[in-house]
Amino acid sequence: MANPLPKKTIGIWTSTSLVMGNMIASAMFMLPTTLSFYGSISLIGWIVSGFGAVCLALVFSWLSQLMPVANGGPYAYTRAGMGDFAAFLVAWGYWISIWCTNAAIAVAFVSYLTVFLPVLGVNSLYAVLVGLGSIWLLTWINTRGVREAGVVQIITTILKIAPLALVTIGGVFYLQIDNYFPFNSSGTSDFNAITTTATLTLFAFLGLECATIPSGQVENPEKTIPKATMLGTLATTALYILGTVVIMGVLPPAQLQTSQAPFADAAASMWGEWARYLVAGGAVMSTFGALNGWILMQGQIPAATAVDKLFPSIFKKENKFGTPAFSLVGSSVLVSLLMLMNFSRSLANTYQFIILLSTMTVLVPYLFSTVSYAILAVRSNSLQWNNGLKLGIAMLAFIYSLWAVAGSGEETVYWGFILLMAGVPIYGWSQMKHFLVK
Repeated sequence: MANPLPKKTIGIWTSTSLVMGNMIASAMFMLPTTLSFYGSISLIGWIVSGFGAVCLALVFSWLSQLMPVANGGPYAYTRAGMGDFAAFLVAWGYWISIWCTNAAIAVAFVSYLTVFLPVLGVNSLYAVLVGLGSIWLLTWINTRGVREAGVVQIITTILKIAPLALVTIGGVFYLQIDNYFPFNSSGTSDFNAITTTATLTLFAFLGLECATIPSGQVENPEKTIPKATMLGTLATTALYILGTVVIMGVLPPAQLQTSQAPFADAAASMWGEWARYLVAGGAVMSTFGALNGWILMQGQIPAATAVDKLFPSIFKKENKFGTPAFSLVGSSVLVSLLMLMNFSRSLANTYQFIILLSTMTVLVPYLFSTVSYAILAVRSNSLQWNNGLKLGIAMLAFIYSLWAVAGSGEETVYWGFILLMAGVPIYGWSQMKHFLVK
C-alpha cells in the first residue's frame, strides 16, 4: 500500500467538501435536460436514488468504523472482506467508472461553454476539440504534481453550490404548475420510467464514498469519515431534488428538452441575460474543477492497486514529480476514445449514454462493498444489538444496486459487462508474473 502522509490534515469540513465537491460535478447542471424527456415522474426517480444513496452512504460509514484506516475505500474494504480477485474487479470497475465520469464531465463542460461560445452547440468538431483540449490540459497539469489543498477544495465546493442554490431558492417564486405535466412523457410504463430515471440520477451520487479513500490522512477517521459521508450525501440529495423541482417548474418541457444549459436558461428566464452568464460561469468553473479532481483520481486508483500487485506494475511507475504518469496518460486516452465514439450524438444523448455506462461500472464496487460489510460485520467480535438493522440496510443497498443495474438498459449492461470482463486477462497476467517473480 502507498505510504500515508506523516501528518493527518483532513478534518470534518474538508472531508465533507470532498464528498459534496466530487458528487456535485456535472450531473446537477445537466440532468434536468436529460430527465425532462421522462416528465415530472423523474422526481420520483430522484427520491428513489436518494434513498438508495443514503443506504449506501450508511454502509460506507459503518465500513469506515470497522476499518478506520483503509486507503482506497471500496477497494480496501473488498480486499479485506472478499479477497484479491474481488478487490481487483472493484478497482477495475471503479477505474472504468472514473474515466467514464471524466468523459461525461468534459461533455458537460463543453455544454455550458455554449452559453459563451454558441458554435460549440452546433459544430461537433469544435466541441470535441475543446473537450479533448480540457482533458489533456488537466492531464498535463496533474503529471506535473499539482495537488489541491484542503482549503481550495472547500472554496471550489462553495463555488459549485452557489449558482445551484441561487437558482433553486430564487426559482421557487417563478414556478408554473403546468410545466409539470404530462407526468410521464416517456412513452413507457411508470415503473420503467422510474427505474430508468433512478439509474440516471444515481450518477449524481457517485463520489459519496470519496471520504473513505484518503482515510490514512483523515483526523480521527472512525468519527470524521462517517459524519462527512452522511452530511455530504444528505445535503447534496436535498439540493439535487429541490433544484430539479425548480428547473422543471420554471422552464416549459419543450424548452427544457432542448436546453444545453438548463440552470443558466432558468436563471435568464427569471432575471435576464446577466443571470445566464453568471450561472453558466459558475457551472463552467464547477465542471472544470471537478474534471481536474477526477483526473487525479483516475491516476491514483490503478497506481494504488498496482502497489498491491493486482494491476500491472507499470501503473505504479512515477515520473520525476512523483506522479503515476502512465496511469494518468493511459486513462486520459480511454476518456478521449469514449468521447470520440459517442460525440456523433447530441450533447444530451452523449451525456446520457456515458453516465449510464459510468453508473453501471461503479455499481460493481458498491455491490461488493455491501457484501464485504456483511462479511466484516459478522467476523467482528463487537456485534451490537442494532447489527441486524445495519445488515438489513446493507441488504437494501445491495438490492437497490442490483435494481440500478437492470435500469441501465441492455446496451449499457452489455458494454459494461464487456469492459469488466476485459480486465480478467489483466488480472491473470499480473498474478502469473508475480508468481514467476517469486
